[in-house]
Amino acid sequence: MAAARASYDLRFDSGRLCLDLLATGGGRLSEEPVERLGSPEHLRAWLVGAGVVPPGTPLDAVDAGWVGKFHAARELLQRVVHAELDGWAAEPDLERVNALAATAPPVLLAVRAGDGTLVRHVATAPGCDALVGQVARDAVELLTDPVARGQLRRCAGETCSLVYLDTSRGRRRRWCSSEVCGNRERVARHRRRAVGGSGLE
Repeated sequence: MAAARASYDLRFDSGRLCLDLLATGGGRLSEEPVERLGSPEHLRAWLVGAGVVPPGTPLDAVDAGWVGKFHAARELLQRVVHAELDGWAAEPDLERVNALAATAPPVLLAVRAGDGTLVRHVATAPGCDALVGQVARDAVELLTDPVARGQLRRCAGETCSLVYLDTSRGRRRRWCSSEVCGNRERVARHRRRAVGGSGLE
């Protein structure tokens, strides 16, 4: 099996926290796997970028062990979400998701920023299990909400395995990202037309 290709462009366009975690790995079906959470530094950036913790949250404890736990949670959620799209997730996997989701969340406080606005702040530096649990709870909420679940889509890109929520008007969104997979499909379509047209002269 090919080693994962390093890629640190974090994506937050899936429409749900748990799906944004899935977007940090995999992503390609016919190419090398993508790994966007390859280090504690990348995990810290993802935790803040995805809104798991507010900016300024102390994340000094994030280490390789945290990265491993998030990778394991991501693999589990990947199996469950794709299995639910195909029919039914295995009960042992659902039990694991529920066990992760049962962990107490970090305590959030409303505090005044320098400009007087209220901002979120964690009461104490959060632990890894609490943050993994927050992502797992989002997955539980997604999969048990009939409306949100009905908006789950797989990207139509030929080599993409990402999942997103289609909240577009008319539910016509086809790609995880119009700029990424949509553009790739448009370029491929243009090339096919160019190749097909070249034989007409």
